[in-house]
Amino acid sequence: MITTRPLETDDRERWEALFRAYLAFYERELDQAAYDRAWRELTSGARMHARVAVLDGEVVGLTHFLVHPSTSGPDVCYLQDLFTAPEARGRGAGRALIEAVADWARGQGCSRVYWQTHETNATARRLYDDVAVRDGFLVYRLPL
Repeated sequence: MITTRPLETDDRERWEALFRAYLAFYERELDQAAYDRAWRELTSGARMHARVAVLDGEVVGLTHFLVHPSTSGPDVCYLQDLFTAPEARGRGAGRALIEAVADWARGQGCSRVYWQTHETNATARRLYDDVAVRDGFLVYRLPL
């Protein structure tokens, strides 16, 4: 059975391995300082938050999220990263992580949780199409 919980100090090695795998999936690399900064931010819980999925005592997934204000209503929660280990896919870890973020966001008074994925990520999109509404908005980026 999959459970979710906040990050704990002992999760650092497994969290970093999963986060590196997530970034590799999107063909990105970070220097060690970026992982150290993310860990500090996520474990402080001040600006960014995290949950992990646990199966048989092992961390098998992660999600990172944050809250930001909205000009047209209550704050919203952005689910920035979601990743499960290949061996845990199809066992409910992704769904459990999304539900954990939604529960947390409800408790914070947020009006919604939203996220994005690449259009080619068919595996994730099957789950996302089942648990959320795709509203047709497109994402544009302006690198700085």
